Amino acid sequence: MTWAAQEMASLSTGDKRLDQRSVQVLTSLSDAPAASITQASSSAAEVKATYRLLSNDKLDPQTILEPHWEQTQKRAQECRTVLCLQDTTELDFNKRQTKGLGRLSYDAQRGMYLHSTLVVNPERVPLGVIDSWTWARKERGEADIKESSRWIEGYERVAEFAQDIKRTQVVYVADREADIAQLFQRAAALDFRADILVRMTHNRALEGGKKLFDTLACAPIVANVAFSVPKGRGRKARKVEQELRACPVEICPKSGGITLWALEAHEVNPPPGVRAIRWRLLSNLAITSASVALQLIDWYRARWEWESLKIGVLAVSNEFEN
Repeated sequence: MTWAAQEMASLSTGDKRLDQRSVQVLTSLSDAPAASITQASSSAAEVKATYRLLSNDKLDPQTILEPHWEQTQKRAQECRTVLCLQDTTELDFNKRQTKGLGRLSYDAQRGMYLHSTLVVNPERVPLGVIDSWTWARKERGEADIKESSRWIEGYERVAEFAQDIKRTQVVYVADREADIAQLFQRAAALDFRADILVRMTHNRALEGGKKLFDTLACAPIVANVAFSVPKGRGRKARKVEQELRACPVEICPKSGGITLWALEAHEVNPPPGVRAIRWRLLSNLAITSASVALQLIDWYRARWEWESLKIGVLAVSNEFEN
């Protein structure tokens, strides 16, 4: 049995021929994940059959993904800990005659956004995707969805996932866009069913007029860490050494207060002319030892490393033209 056949074993569209064709298409695309549909197909007939499949009204994203979600859950429940890495990707269809596109980072760019949650184990082995939300922005001035809600709803999906695999520690890991008070409030309301690890962007005001970043900068050093960063995005490969500071903080005091732990990883002695790597993180996990601090940094680096590798797998999307 091929990987695709095993992954889609529970697919049921009500049409066996459609199920079989779905497995065949997934097999072709997974054999060449960076290729377009035309490049991944063995013939013009296969290209035509693939597009016919994608336009079939019996198929929708949830129907296609449900078998994969089931397999992802099976793989995750065999792990002691899994990391749910959440991020948003731009699908740039600029200069293509594709209907229903919206503006991207720049109004002149046209495309869609994909907000997904990738599950990996602490060794960075991917286990699958458990959430996927695609949308196109409206034009400026038009009523549109509140995009910050994707992070909150994303946490809710991760919490549901954690509820289904209770013997596995599930950790929600997100970058600075997820530093939203409502997200922490929702996580607290759900009793942190999934642990959280979110990079900070807001220098929040704390009790007594103190600021979060200043408080964290004065916190005791709990550990030191060293690792190598790869070449990329105008960055040379180099070794990084960081000091780790940690302390408990109370955020959202006007809404009853939520106690979290703040962790700062600040690079010491960066190369001349190179900006020091500094990460400030918030977590519900108590950082009471060096081992916990080091573990959280390692988990955050999993998201950071996957961000650097976020290429290729969406390349097939460029073939969808109407």
